[in-house]
Amino acid sequence: MDTYYIFSYYLIQFCGHSWMFTNMIIRFLSFGEDSVADTFYSIGLVMRICQSLSILELLHIFLGIGNDGFFPRLLQITERIIILFVVIASQEEVQGKSVVCLLFFLWSFLDVVRYTYCMLAVIGIHFQGLTQLNYVLWILLYPLSVLAEAFAIYESLPHFEMSGTYSIKLPLPFAVPIYFPYILKVYMVTLFGGMCFIVRHLDTEWNAHLRCCNSKVKSN
Repeated sequence: MDTYYIFSYYLIQFCGHSWMFTNMIIRFLSFGEDSVADTFYSIGLVMRICQSLSILELLHIFLGIGNDGFFPRLLQITERIIILFVVIASQEEVQGKSVVCLLFFLWSFLDVVRYTYCMLAVIGIHFQGLTQLNYVLWILLYPLSVLAEAFAIYESLPHFEMSGTYSIKLPLPFAVPIYFPYILKVYMVTLFGGMCFIVRHLDTEWNAHLRCCNSKVKSN
């Protein structure tokens, strides 16, 4: 029963990210650079649904039906939720930026490969080429996606400063103002720390997989 459920989950995520990835390519080929500004409006809803569903993966790991490390996956999901819902969705001026198009392209591309790999692994199908592609792409492109996330935060700062969104003043007896742009600036720094941790984790997993493959070859 767990296998059917987790396979269905990966299939739904694969279909969602495949649709977004294909939609972006077709729209760019059809409308050129004009399609970049409309990326959020054309696929933003599906992206928000897929990223919201990804929170279930933390439950999957906790229940023992997911194979990812809990903390690395928590970092990845948290950063996407914050960037998508807090930074992009709350500021209409940011939604038309080209960095949003780049970010959505990287997210959907990486997840098409990842969910294909996970979906096949659940039913016991392993392709060495797909496994290698999954790890190599994540190790190479994940830092680029974090740079895009940081740039999206940078682009949003003036709009948060002007609108005062999420900036509040705590009631008495504290009476401490919380200026949200400062929080975003601190978060930009923590993004790169999380990126180093996750890339190191992926590299460790990839090396472990290579050692396992080499030991099987030698034993045969």
